[in-house]
Amino acid sequence: MGFLDETVITVRSGDGGRGCVSFRREKYIPKGGPDGGNGGNGGSIIVRATRRLNTLTDYSSQKHFKAQDGEPGRGKNQSGKVGKDLIIQVPLGTTLEEPDTNEVIADLVHHNQEVIFVPGGKGGKGNQHFATSTNRAPRTAQPGLPGKERRVRLSLRFLADVGLIGLPNAGKSTLLSRLSTARPKVDSYPFTTLFPNLGILAPDDERRLVIADIPGLIEGASKGRGLGHRFLKHIERTTLLLHLLDITFQPDHDILEDFHMLRGEMMAYGPSLARKPQMVVINKMDLYGPEHRDLRKLGEALKGLGLDYLPISALTGEGIEELRGMILEKCKQDKGIGSRV
Repeated sequence: MGFLDETVITVRSGDGGRGCVSFRREKYIPKGGPDGGNGGNGGSIIVRATRRLNTLTDYSSQKHFKAQDGEPGRGKNQSGKVGKDLIIQVPLGTTLEEPDTNEVIADLVHHNQEVIFVPGGKGGKGNQHFATSTNRAPRTAQPGLPGKERRVRLSLRFLADVGLIGLPNAGKSTLLSRLSTARPKVDSYPFTTLFPNLGILAPDDERRLVIADIPGLIEGASKGRGLGHRFLKHIERTTLLLHLLDITFQPDHDILEDFHMLRGEMMAYGPSLARKPQMVVINKMDLYGPEHRDLRKLGEALKGLGLDYLPISALTGEGIEELRGMILEKCKQDKGIGSRV
């Protein structure tokens, strides 16, 4: 089943059970009073975040969910059983939004963080509650309140520490497999990655860095071209962006044409994306030759933009250890990185 990062579902909480009309009937007590119990409350719809999920694929086919109804009350002052809550589990970074207004209802970013999205219907009171000095034998009980139905959009934005961005076929998936234990699909044609892949870089026993390989962006991505526009939202919460440049890429004018183009797409999507801390990784150095761009001039241009850079070969492993060290150094500088566990 494919990757799913947004879906609309309909949920309904359980109905409250009706109250009971009953009178005490015991031997030697011929005129017992009312003893009808209350109905049980209906189950609530609870949305809970868990690190065990990475996508919303569980909700690709099933779109309607209902919590259990409360049971009716019984005689002898016995309350009905409370309906069981329905817990909908979602990945960390999932927001709950109103489908019509796009209003954000909740943002679930921590493991086991939950929100009671739709409370269950309240159970009705039994006739024991309606006895008065003038009406000692009430034959009235409340019906339970019905549950409520709501539609909600579940929208996932990855909580990755490091995001890998670049043009299609820049080598992001290969680099992810070098930096982590992830094994994404790798091939020599564009758009091999059709959805974001996650990998874990564990520098020690106490920290884990989540790395996201974002599918290749192209010019016009912010307006819906290509595949990347669907996934720009997944770098909104990343702390560090690794921008991959292909040393064999031949631009028409500027040697940083692809870098400036993608930076422009991020600015068009949301200016905050372009202001995130970034490093430039110059990939495919195993293919570097005299016919390619001048690496020294490229480095000077990047330094002029205030960007750290590192030439590597994700295929052969050249520079990978140094890159890992640079990433970990950024972790020390920003305590927010590596704390999403």
